[in-house]
Amino acid sequence: MRLQHLSLTNFRSYARLEMDFPRRVTVLQGDNAQGKTNLIEAIVYLSTTRSILAGSEKELVNWIALSDPMPYARAVGRALGSDGEIEIAVTLVPGNGNGVFRKQVRLNGVPRRAMDVVGKIPTVSFLPQDVDLVRGAPVERRRFMDMALCQLDHWYCRAVSRYNKVLSQRNALLRTLREEGGDLDQLFPWDKWLTEEGSLIVSQRRSLLSALNELVWERHHLVTGGTERLQLEYVPGLDLTGAMTRDEVKEFFHEQLAVNRDREIAAGMTLFGPHRDNFLFLVAERDLRVFGSRGQQRTAALSLRLAQVAFMTNALGASPVLLLDDVMSELDFTRREALLHVIGEVEQVIITTTDWADLSPEFLEGADCYRVVEGRVLPMESEA
Repeated sequence: MRLQHLSLTNFRSYARLEMDFPRRVTVLQGDNAQGKTNLIEAIVYLSTTRSILAGSEKELVNWIALSDPMPYARAVGRALGSDGEIEIAVTLVPGNGNGVFRKQVRLNGVPRRAMDVVGKIPTVSFLPQDVDLVRGAPVERRRFMDMALCQLDHWYCRAVSRYNKVLSQRNALLRTLREEGGDLDQLFPWDKWLTEEGSLIVSQRRSLLSALNELVWERHHLVTGGTERLQLEYVPGLDLTGAMTRDEVKEFFHEQLAVNRDREIAAGMTLFGPHRDNFLFLVAERDLRVFGSRGQQRTAALSLRLAQVAFMTNALGASPVLLLDDVMSELDFTRREALLHVIGEVEQVIITTTDWADLSPEFLEGADCYRVVEGRVLPMESEA
């Protein structure tokens, strides 16, 4: 899959952008706060329909456009894959006058649900904020697993959506039972739906972490020159033992809910399940979140993203679009060379940087180079 063209209207700092991607490597150079990350964010948004930085859809709308009578933002991506050309368009429009914006999604001009276009343009992005994958809260790592799997399996994406809806309803019922009492049998259908979707999520996440654990060691060995051995350890929100099938996970999940029903009613929330999943980054059996330096944490996050590229390439039979946002300046020579080695294995890479010197003249000669200035992308072939 290759991204051929990106069109933005009122998206973040871009009032209007039309940009082609004819070559395998694209480099975007510019000072901070000029719009480099916004462009990367737009591509990820078309890939996942989720922002990597914004807390709400409204934040994606250009602030000048927000003062218009009918404010909106639009991102369109055209890509070419083995099945031909596709176009994904996401338009953000005001909701019911409450300041909330909603998505209108089209695939090849046909209205679709957001989850139906996830992964149509597969991407892996690495940003400075990715250090939070290691040092941040478990929700960051659950989001990573979900976005990696949703791009490959729409059934997984649907299961996560249904699970979250059932979890919300079940928690509301638990609070009602705590405060008002009632028939505990009301929980049975919610338990059934929760364990049905939850068992699929757990099984898929466990398979993902198993595959990534093999790949991340190789990538981390390359990035660190063999000085460290990185391992990933899945920590499910259920006390699973051994290699359990999905049916066994579902049965065990049912048992956990039944045994702990009184505790959950007292807490007013579901205490067990994939919504409490986590995974650890271990070096010499030490958790990098607790014992790792910031440099180790950043390197582990980079190794995870590189392992994700390999995992998605194996699953898809072609590499995802690799998006690197201002990460070269944070890496030493060895890590930079390792990253450039991986770049040579992917079909398309888009890199942002504040300094041309972060990339060698030889590398830049094989790339389309641009300068980003105040929401404008200017060709820099002669100056790069």
